[in-house]
Amino acid sequence: MNTPTITLPSRLTGALLGACIADALAMPVHWYYDTAALARDYGRVQDYVRPHNPHPDSILWRSRYRPVRPQADILHSQARFWGQRGIHYHQFLEAGENTLNLKISRLLMDSLLAREKYDQEDYLDRYVAFMTTPGTHNDTYVEECHREFFRAWDPHKKGPPVRLPDEKHIGGLSLALPLLLFYQDRWDTALHRAEAHLALTHPGGLMRTALTCFAGILHDILLGADVRQALQTIRPKPMQRLSGYPYAELSGRADADVARNVFSTACYIQQSLPLTLYLAWKYQDDPEQALVVNTNLGGDNCHRGVVLGALLGAMHGKQVWPRRWLDGLVNPPTAFAERLAARFKAGG
Repeated sequence: MNTPTITLPSRLTGALLGACIADALAMPVHWYYDTAALARDYGRVQDYVRPHNPHPDSILWRSRYRPVRPQADILHSQARFWGQRGIHYHQFLEAGENTLNLKISRLLMDSLLAREKYDQEDYLDRYVAFMTTPGTHNDTYVEECHREFFRAWDPHKKGPPVRLPDEKHIGGLSLALPLLLFYQDRWDTALHRAEAHLALTHPGGLMRTALTCFAGILHDILLGADVRQALQTIRPKPMQRLSGYPYAELSGRADADVARNVFSTACYIQQSLPLTLYLAWKYQDDPEQALVVNTNLGGDNCHRGVVLGALLGAMHGKQVWPRRWLDGLVNPPTAFAERLAARFKAGG
């Protein structure tokens, strides 16, 4: 059970920093499904390291994106690496740097700071400019959700594209996290705006259910519950399909066994969110170990890590994260963290 001395600003900042730290820690071994290869190439990852080629599990050689119009070029100079084998998804990132989805979530933070509210049009302007302007980032891989957005995007029309395919990847939760923190004191507003934001790139009922499940658990923790208490809260049946597992029983098994034989280390929300919640349950009192275990399980460890780091940072507050991780984080979200602290400094 959390101690009452952890303030709401500390919880909010801890959640934000935990999400960024977990993503950066996992980045060099993101989407390694062969954990023997992961250990061979990087050892046991416990600190930030740079990625390197080759990446034995990379699927860039069979990934495709061709802009339907010149304005929809979102790969720019990175396009030459698509279609090649062994290319690391994040080959040009520095140790401690965040992957593309976290950088896109920073656009939402910047918009919230500038507008003092959720302004979807302002965010979309930032998102489109960021993705279509060469040199705004140096990540090689662009997830399918963003490719689908720009396949359907019409530069002559305001607002998001219509008729995007339903999404089912855990990376979408990282894009909505800033809204859950910014509107923590107005939870109905937080959820409503987070759902609208998620639908820009991750439409569909499954993702909406996953967001509602994650948001509810996060909210309980921000209000003082520990992870296990939050997971024991009775939720509607659709959410129970994502969170209602016998975590106490599973926690007696080896993590690799649970990850591969009960859930999956892949990115699909039906398996990745329950695996993340399992790690949060088992390691709720050791957040550092939680992030290290998640990283070394491979698969979509970056996006699982965002959810895991947010939940454990919310439980323990910002002081829980090791100084080496805080100091090594490239371009931390300092301004947004300070805004959250100021917004809720009177105890929420």
